[in-house]
Amino acid sequence: MIKEPPRLQIRKTIRRPSAEQIAAFRDIPTGFLCDAMEGQGALCSTIQHIGGGRDLPTHAYGPALVADNGPAEILATMGALHVARPGDVIVAAVHGHTNCSAAGDRFCGMMKNKGVAAFVTDGQMRDYPGIAAAGLPAWCVGLSPNSPYSNGPGKVGFGAVVGGRHIETGDMIVADRDGVVVVPYARIDAVIGQLDAIKELEDSLDAKVQGGFCDMLAVQAMLEEGSALMVE
Repeated sequence: MIKEPPRLQIRKTIRRPSAEQIAAFRDIPTGFLCDAMEGQGALCSTIQHIGGGRDLPTHAYGPALVADNGPAEILATMGALHVARPGDVIVAAVHGHTNCSAAGDRFCGMMKNKGVAAFVTDGQMRDYPGIAAAGLPAWCVGLSPNSPYSNGPGKVGFGAVVGGRHIETGDMIVADRDGVVVVPYARIDAVIGQLDAIKELEDSLDAKVQGGFCDMLAVQAMLEEGSALMVE
């Protein structure tokens, strides 16, 4: 490296979806969103709700504010907290590093005070009782009491790979007990446009199942046309 990078870079202009776009994701299950995106969109299943639904809200949504920290670092997350707006979801990338916390109870308390909607990281967290007391919903890969560093370099407001998907600041994040889904900024309106039809279909199928429906009609059709066979 010819020249050391700045310890912290914060993007001046941070894009966010409109208030109307954000509101469209209120109470939407993550499964609906994946159905609207060809069955894709979820982060790696190792990233789960920190409390398993015991002590904290289990549904959160909002525009991503990406903090690209690097392993064992939190300087970018500190920068993200500094510029966060109410309703943002801070996404802290630590490049999958484990055995070190990416945030703890005081950090979560400060994010809650700032109006942050949720915290998502591909790293671990610590101080679970204090996180539960702070009330900020969080998704991570587990717990570790080890402390991180704040030396940088880090970037805020750009993008990073988290949980196997590239997340850009301004993408929509929706998280629940099933996991975390990212809706790319360019696809927000298209996904919103499918939600009513998906909900109607899901409600219809739920009603059928509750009414006793249990037939696999697709399998029956395959048997009848010969693309599936009953064998001894």
